[in-house]
This record gives sequence, structure tokens and C-alpha cells, in this order.
Amino acid sequence: MTTNSGRHFLQIPGPTNVPDRILRAMDRPTIDHRSEDFAELTKEILGKLPKIFQTNNPVIIYPASGTGAWEAALVNTLSPGDTVLCCETGHFAVLWRRMAERLDLNVINLETDWRRGADPSAIADRLAQDKAGKIKAVCIVHNETSTGVTSRIGALREAIDSVDHPALFMVDTISSLASIDYRMDAWGVDVTIAGSQKGLMLPPGLSFNAVSEKALAASRTARLPSIYWNWQDILDANQSGFYVYTPATNLLYGLREAVDMLLEEGLQNVFQRHDRHAEATRRAVRAWDLDILCEVPEEYSSSLTAVLLPDGHNADALRRNILSAFDMSLGAGLGKLAGRVFRIGHLGSFNDLMLAGTLSGVEMGLGLSGIPYQSSGVKAAMDYLQETAPRSK
Repeated sequence: MTTNSGRHFLQIPGPTNVPDRILRAMDRPTIDHRSEDFAELTKEILGKLPKIFQTNNPVIIYPASGTGAWEAALVNTLSPGDTVLCCETGHFAVLWRRMAERLDLNVINLETDWRRGADPSAIADRLAQDKAGKIKAVCIVHNETSTGVTSRIGALREAIDSVDHPALFMVDTISSLASIDYRMDAWGVDVTIAGSQKGLMLPPGLSFNAVSEKALAASRTARLPSIYWNWQDILDANQSGFYVYTPATNLLYGLREAVDMLLEEGLQNVFQRHDRHAEATRRAVRAWDLDILCEVPEEYSSSLTAVLLPDGHNADALRRNILSAFDMSLGAGLGKLAGRVFRIGHLGSFNDLMLAGTLSGVEMGLGLSGIPYQSSGVKAAMDYLQETAPRSK
């Protein structure tokens, strides 16, 4: 029997580490969800939460995973047989596309090699062909958690506008919200999908739709069934601080604390912190003489880094060795990347020393697993962290 001392390193790209401050916020008795105290909690959260999305639009909270928020976005705005345009940038884009197909939607799928994000010119070209306006929505995963590739949402909005297409613009920010700069209003996004368990630093269990006026208008004529997910029912109840069903009360305590923490740090500081840790990680990977899966520097993710192993070496075996020897969990390769990549999560409640420990575990694991590498990755990352560390005044 193996006994581990110290803390487990959870370095998957979500669920992420839950900071003590949020754990303490949730560690309190559940209150009556029809009381005035609960109504005040709801109103406080809904007043602040849109700032995290950089929007003035309403944000709807579900007691669900991100998959539920995908479904909510589709069923509230579309009707059976409607056409949607998707871009296959990775495993989670595939899952969202399959959901759309199961909902009796007609899906046009633009494929990539999973090493780059959605191509604005390809989106514009396909929309330009749609003279009859049959495409009702464009569905994009902002940060593809399976690949470490971030699509350029602002450029995609410009591509849609360049051909004057009226399609709704739906964006999954499950692994980018509160980690990577995301501007719902400035980028003209109609529905933003998010989850609690990544940049928001909460346990799994909450998901979100932020919705524009255009999306709300579409919901009034949509004919896909939306009972549990119905926006208007929830928005109506939220007016008085309540919900149409039992909410995840203690997670809402944590959400209030998480939003306060992010606003106290300042969103731009949060993004810069993630950018810095991501760059340090990439420097380590290059110094190890391994390949970053993402091939386009402008699309590097600041939430995670997916590392491609040389042919003949299994990433899952590496992950098992690291877990067994060093008590650290890394993300697995998903879909067609299974066994080929491992993923280092560096998002949420995270700091320099946690990153140094993470990269040390990876470097030791590479040696333990017999994978050819150069033993200078941790040093390269630490040099960068030291060079860019905040200086006391």
C-alpha cells in the first residue's frame, strides 16, 4: 500500500484546484432557496457575474455541467431542421456537433487537423455561399481543451460581418472564461457557454449561458423543446432573485466568492497571469525538445498546453508513471489524440511555485518513462518566471 504525503498535484485542465477561500465560502449551512436571504444572494451574483463575461447582457445559471449549457444554447434558439455551422477544432467541438445532430439539426462541419483554430476565411467563405440564409448559427469552441488551441473570436466575428450574414454566433468558453481574454459584447457574441470548474475555480456543477438581445429574440420563435433549459422561465424567476427549480445553493456561495476574487485581482491581471504561466510552460516543452501540439503561435492557449510525444512513446503510460511516482494528475489525450499527447493544465488558482512543481514532475516523469528529452525544461521555465516576476517597490 502506497501512502502519499503532501498534497496531490491536480494539473489537468479542469476541474481545477479550488482555493481555500472558495471552499470556506461553500462550507456553510444550506439556506431556504425561497427566502429573502437567498434572493439577495442571487441578485448580488447576477449583478456582478456579467463583468466576467465582459458583457452587459444577462447571464443564466444552470445546476449542470458544461454539456447542459451546450444544449441550452441550441434548444433555446433553434428549430428542428435548422442548419448550424460548426468547426471541428478538437474533441469537444466534435461532442458539441454530435449533440446538434442528435437534436435534429442539420450540421455543416468544417474540419481542421486539430492543431489550429477555426479559420476566419473558411467561415466567411462558407457563409458567403449561403445566399438564402439557411445557416442559423455558427458554433465555435473558443479554447479547445483537448488540444490547447484558442480560436480567434474577434477575427471570426469580423469574418461573419464581412459577408453580412445574420447567423447567431455561439461560443463555448468553458476552458477560457476567467483565464483568457474574452469579450462577449465587443466581439458580438450572441450566446456564451461556460462552466464552473475551470477558470472560475469552483467544483463542477454550475454552467452558464450569457445571451444577447438577438439570441433572446430568436428564443421567442425557436421550436426545439426547452423545458429545464428555458431561458425566459429562468429570467422571469431571476427578476425576484429566485429560480424555477432547486438551485445549487452552496455552489452559488462559492460562485459569489469566485467572482469577487477575480474582480479584486482585475480581469486583465488574471489574463496576464495565465499568459505568463503558459509561456513558461511552452519554454519548458521546447527545452525538453518536445512538440507543442498547437502549431499557430497566435492560437496558443493560456489555459493549458498539449504536448505531443515522439512516435513509439505512449502518453498515457507517462501519465501513469507520473501519478504513481509523484502524485500528480495530467490531462489525457482525447479522441484521435488518445495516447499521443498529455495536457498540462495551468489555469485557475495557480502560481509560480505550483507551476515549477508541475514542470518538475513532468521532467522527472519523462526520465522515468524512458522518453528522449533534454533535461533543461524546468530551468528554462524558471528562468522566464524569474525574469518576469513582479518586483517589490
